[in-house]
Amino acid sequence: MTVGLLGGSFDPAHTGHVHITRVALKRFGLDRLIWLVSPGNPLKSRGPAPIEARMAHARKVMQDPRVLVSDFEAQIGTQFTAETITALKARHPGVRFVWLMGADNLEQFHKWERWQDILHAAPMGVLARPGFRQAGLHSRTARQYHHKRLPGKASHLLPHSDAPKWCFVNMPMMPVSSSEIRAAGAWST
Repeated sequence: MTVGLLGGSFDPAHTGHVHITRVALKRFGLDRLIWLVSPGNPLKSRGPAPIEARMAHARKVMQDPRVLVSDFEAQIGTQFTAETITALKARHPGVRFVWLMGADNLEQFHKWERWQDILHAAPMGVLARPGFRQAGLHSRTARQYHHKRLPGKASHLLPHSDAPKWCFVNMPMMPVSSSEIRAAGAWST
């Protein structure tokens, strides 16, 4: 079984998350996908809304039987992706996990706790985001691991590739973000 892992605050979850989830399922040929709703983001100064509210809203927004909305990181007591992937692999040894993220995260991925451990723990699928295609593709991570990049037209091979393989997928993009929704006052818990 191949399972994509899309982590984030989901503060709030929105149609853009749904869109990249559907693209990831199709382009990477994933059997399932898990939205990992994080307790918080160590790289952000402001904390998110309560996790219960974010989980409930995410479940309303994402209506697909192949997608599980999970608070796994809160359950195991971590905010760090490297620990999350290690724990998931230990609990599900037969599953091939793929870490998923937007190009905006690829741009600053080298700032993540144990970022190289993440790359070596699971292949990584990167999805284009408005305004971040070039920044992501010219990031420190992309340059350092250029030789491990799988072409976008071979994206379906990523779940069956050994880490630290990664793939950048161009796609039609939706100009929506959680921070814009919060700034407009359209998200209340």
